[in-house]
Amino acid sequence: MSKIKLLANDGIDETGKALLEAQGFEVVTQKVAQDDLINAINEIGYQALTVRSATKVRKELIDACPGLKLIGRGGVGMDNIDVDYARAKGIAVYNTPAASSNSVAELVFAHLYAMCRFIYDSNRQMPVSGNTNFEELKKKYAKGVELKGKTLGIIGIGRIGQAVAQIALGSGMKVVSHDPFIKKADITLDIHGIHPKPVLSIETVSLDEVLKQSDFITVHVPGGKLIGEAEIAKMKKGVCLVNASRGGVIDEAALVAGLNSKHIAHAALDVFANEPKPDESLLKHPNISLTPHIGAATNEAQERIGVELAELIIHHFKK
Repeated sequence: MSKIKLLANDGIDETGKALLEAQGFEVVTQKVAQDDLINAINEIGYQALTVRSATKVRKELIDACPGLKLIGRGGVGMDNIDVDYARAKGIAVYNTPAASSNSVAELVFAHLYAMCRFIYDSNRQMPVSGNTNFEELKKKYAKGVELKGKTLGIIGIGRIGQAVAQIALGSGMKVVSHDPFIKKADITLDIHGIHPKPVLSIETVSLDEVLKQSDFITVHVPGGKLIGEAEIAKMKKGVCLVNASRGGVIDEAALVAGLNSKHIAHAALDVFANEPKPDESLLKHPNISLTPHIGAATNEAQERIGVELAELIIHHFKK
């Protein structure tokens, strides 16, 4: 087999790159601008293209690049790829749905704790007035709450939702979940030193039940418009929302309105409808904890993604 050229346009972990190169692949990680991608693929003769969320692989590119044999997505969602069209054209499409689950779940809990104890706002205010208004800030942040004993609503109990549930149950939270495709999820509690590992089953309920029962709600769905004004109205007053799935799953205008009315106490956003230029009403809101789409951005997750993607690519071309 001649050497296969692969363009990892949004990068790939060094471990995954080394695995590919050891199997004779030529791996290029230099970023090609979206507008130049078709020419680069055709001129250099790339047979494989891997992306994350930044690079788009649409019908036009697929049609214009007849030599392309494989598209790999490092991560879960493939909304930036015309998957069905590519496969209909005989191009293999792979992703790595399990590799980043724990990283996203831990970020969700980082945001949950940040909201419960006002850490995101305290970190804004302490550098500005911590040495002049220390006592005032102490009073301002003195009404935190604990997660233990509270109800976490998980909308979407796939791999990431189950990873979130695992942490929640281990933290002493009650978990309720809605998922139209899953009736029951068996959650293995990975407790160090405990064997066999205990398993708890969560039976899913209606979306309305999750909205009504939950003190905190986190969404883990592949896209769509899921939570708007009507859904927010069904939630408990003082609810906290987290979105680390897809921008726009929670209607951003409705979210801001809910925060301003105090129906929603806090929100946490890792994803935005208008990336990479999020709406300033979100960025400047005093009750939103913010991160710039870093759910899978841990060293461990990137290595797992790179290795899993490399193994999928190697198997495809070597079979």
